[in-house]
Amino acid sequence: MLIIDSKDCENIDKALKKYKKKFEKAKVLLQLRERQSFTKPSIKRRAQVLKAVYKQQLATGKFE
Repeated sequence: MLIIDSKDCENIDKALKKYKKKFEKAKVLLQLRERQSFTKPSIKRRAQVLKAVYKQQLATGKFE
């Protein structure tokens, strides 16, 4: 549960902005999307490897 400490004189827009920032840092939405469907560990590893290969190719300039 996210708790936002707000002062009495603080604007509601500032409090809402703080809440949104905390919400993104907590990664609640990402966890919900991950839990919607099960992904096998082997597929997760394969995706990580492909991502690493892509980043490596970008860094070396082979992939354009």
